[in-house]
Amino acid sequence: MAEQKITFADQKRKTVETAEFTEDGRYKRKVRSFVLRTGRLSEFQRQTMNDNWAAYGLEHQTEPFDFPAIYGNTNPVILEIGFGMGKSLVEMALQNPDKNYLGIEVHTPGVGACLAYAVEKQVKNLRVICHDATEILRDSIADNSLGGLQLFFPDPWHKAKHHKRRIVQPHFVETIYQKLQPNGFIHFATDWQNYAEQMLDVLKSAVGLRNVSPTNDYIPRPDFRPLTKFEQRGHKLGHGVWDLYFIKTP
Repeated sequence: MAEQKITFADQKRKTVETAEFTEDGRYKRKVRSFVLRTGRLSEFQRQTMNDNWAAYGLEHQTEPFDFPAIYGNTNPVILEIGFGMGKSLVEMALQNPDKNYLGIEVHTPGVGACLAYAVEKQVKNLRVICHDATEILRDSIADNSLGGLQLFFPDPWHKAKHHKRRIVQPHFVETIYQKLQPNGFIHFATDWQNYAEQMLDVLKSAVGLRNVSPTNDYIPRPDFRPLTKFEQRGHKLGHGVWDLYFIKTP
């Protein structure tokens, strides 16, 4: 019998279909910060992911990643959660070869687009994960191992009854703080003012973080954060954008 080839799509199908149950057999629902959108991969994306996943992809694991072994160096690792289609993440990796980038996204076509662009640009300092970020942080990333955390334009869950689904909550920031190295950064950006205000309150309430803003609130968009098409469109419509940048104090 010919050996069966397990593709990336097969692996993700198994992951998506895995549920958690209580001891008495009831389905255990979780309050998640995202809606899993597997979407439809184009044939090009599917083939690109299958051909290059071994070089660019990481899977959820129950022990911390060995970043020096993964990247082949000891450069700081910058984690971005929810990179969308990944164009800006790839560009940041290209512009900063002295840093390693790790992107997490649950939208499979977005992962495919990011990986395809990384292959096109021959980026070497980037790895991607298609999994729940909270589980990756909990199980796969060691304390004091990240040089920074980026979260740009997360789902605002704008209805008040859905605010509990927003990823930026005190427990999330506490987890990030534990994973950051001393002087590591947290960089959030949103175009939803109410969410920006919540982010600021959560960050200012956290112990061990310093706001780099001279006015103790927001900073202008830094040059090192690429301007996305989504953001450019928002500017034309008169939408505001709020950047927050905090440092873990030694």
